[in-house]
Amino acid sequence: MDKPFMSMSGTVAQAPAAKAADPLIGDSDTRNFVADVIDASRQVPVLVDFWAPWCGPCKQLTPALEKIVREAKGAVKLVKINVDENQQLAAQMRIQSIPAVFAFVNGQPVDGFMGALPEGELKKFVSRLTGSEIGAEIDAILDEADTALAAKDYKTAGQIYAEILGADRENTRALAGLARAQIGNGDLDGARATLGLVPPAKAADPAISSARAALDLASTPVDTGEIARLSQAVEQNPADHQARHDLAVSLNAAGRREEALDHLLSIVRKQRGWNDEAARKQLVKFFEAWGPKDELTIAGRKRLSSILFS
Repeated sequence: MDKPFMSMSGTVAQAPAAKAADPLIGDSDTRNFVADVIDASRQVPVLVDFWAPWCGPCKQLTPALEKIVREAKGAVKLVKINVDENQQLAAQMRIQSIPAVFAFVNGQPVDGFMGALPEGELKKFVSRLTGSEIGAEIDAILDEADTALAAKDYKTAGQIYAEILGADRENTRALAGLARAQIGNGDLDGARATLGLVPPAKAADPAISSARAALDLASTPVDTGEIARLSQAVEQNPADHQARHDLAVSLNAAGRREEALDHLLSIVRKQRGWNDEAARKQLVKFFEAWGPKDELTIAGRKRLSSILFS
């Protein structure tokens, strides 16, 4: 049991409290290796840093590893092992020089390196281990698909989104993108089926909500006769807001989006509170369906804001 120590004044002083253990970074040894590394790696990847007090490069590598592990915020752990105090374990791991780092996943060593790597290389190593690098690659591929979708190359976009879903079937950005590509190709049943694959927990994702709005608008039948009738009604009576509103919906369904936008903005400009702000609410539905990066969405939002806040 630890005993209290006497201060210079002769009074009894308490020993300083032990420092709280770091849940992400710790020391281990031969006896605890299975629990600290093998078993722990079944929950989260574990880096094992073999070092020694006399090793100069180790003094450079270990602080860099600790920094990167902390930045990963629980995606990986670091276990440090002093080879001088654990020579048998070092021999079992065939450590020939230090520093040496091994990565364990699901109880098995999967990667490693020797020597003090630059911080940039260490980050890449940890990124491969945690999958964040893979995530970055997927984002880059999705950007390519989004570009194809914006260019109305629905076939290419759909193929890329489908490939992503083959690797990550719950990727909401890919599900929403594939549904939009199917809508662009006129495959509304396919889009409904794709959106039906969205997990309930992700149903409120903005990309999914936008794709659903696009599907709802695309499901509105195009009636050229109705467009002609409503156009005539608006021409005869410009104050017929209901006819203008219905005309905007029909025009959007026919792909005449800019005309639809103009008609709804006209209602908001003349009587923004009409029918419980029906025109503004319809514009919001259009913007959601068109997508936040759509040029017409961006321009329409600016025009709407200038009217509302003028």
